[in-house]
Amino acid sequence: MRYYIIAGEASGDLHAANLVHAIKKIQPGATFRGIGGDLMNAEGVTLIKHYRETAFMGFLEVILNLRKILGFIELVKSDLDAWKPEAIILVDYPGFNLRIAAYARQQKLKVFYYISPQVWAWKASRVKKIKRDVDQLFVILPFEKEFYKKWNYDVTFVGHPLLDAMSRFTHEPLNLSSAKPVVALLPGSRKQEIATMLPLMLQMIAHFREVQFVVAAVNSIEEGFYRDLTADSGVQILFNKTYPLLAHAQAALVTSGTATLEAALFNVPEVVCYKGNALSFWIGKQLVDVKYISLVNLVLDRPLVKELIQQELTIENLRAELQKLLYDEACRSAILNGYHALRQQLGGAGASAKTAELIVKATLVN
Repeated sequence: MRYYIIAGEASGDLHAANLVHAIKKIQPGATFRGIGGDLMNAEGVTLIKHYRETAFMGFLEVILNLRKILGFIELVKSDLDAWKPEAIILVDYPGFNLRIAAYARQQKLKVFYYISPQVWAWKASRVKKIKRDVDQLFVILPFEKEFYKKWNYDVTFVGHPLLDAMSRFTHEPLNLSSAKPVVALLPGSRKQEIATMLPLMLQMIAHFREVQFVVAAVNSIEEGFYRDLTADSGVQILFNKTYPLLAHAQAALVTSGTATLEAALFNVPEVVCYKGNALSFWIGKQLVDVKYISLVNLVLDRPLVKELIQQELTIENLRAELQKLLYDEACRSAILNGYHALRQQLGGAGASAKTAELIVKATLVN
């Protein structure tokens, strides 16, 4: 069985790799091809492009790189025609993947979508396209099933795949000082967001000399890029060690995204940070209708963790919030109690295995 699989960023690479691993357990002879990252490649996926070439953050950045993005779409279409898979698996990355879904439907391929596009936040009209082009949609957030029900679309809630990754995690020693509390810096996985967020986070060093700040770096970005940003700060950089770092951390500064949930599942009190291109942010505000930007607050439907967005992301605000996370026991306790409730809502581990079983079963049906 040939599966074409597309993931457009680091979190998608992680979840897609786990899904590929689960499918191969059921179908040892299955082969995979598509767009993704190092984790997918390690699971045997033949990559026609690495996601670091296709990931753009923000509305303005997408517009400025539209020709390149359209070129990638045409490349995938041609590759689909040449390789002729039996099914295509799309992982998040909606702007790109929904276009591919429409083409795959025209070619009469079975289309599976793992990790729903966030149509509940913006462009709810996209549900019509998803219903038309996707055979099965697997959602990972508990409120998404109810959202799609309003559109008379039956989707499958499989639980959150981060719980799978967590269940396989084994504690790993790191070369960190035991005399100083650790604050993890998770500035994102794209160059654009890292270049914006990491310098802001690093300014906390001057305010917390008693703390060791450690950057969680991703393998898809070259080491020199991080070294240039950290310069003479003395901060330690760890590549591909996000989970071991979180296991050691007393607090975290996290760029919005999947990492907000990862920190929560490791019981690390966090401040969620976001600052993007002003025009992109303004456009986004006109289009996106959500109360929160972090997955933690979205799932709980309340502001458990502090979100510092755009103008609110100042050095003084960030310093004050980090001070609370490190030294205010009432604040820490409230957050940790909220994390327990969050874990209960996300369900148990097994999302990858459940999704794999349903995909394999569907592909075997003529």
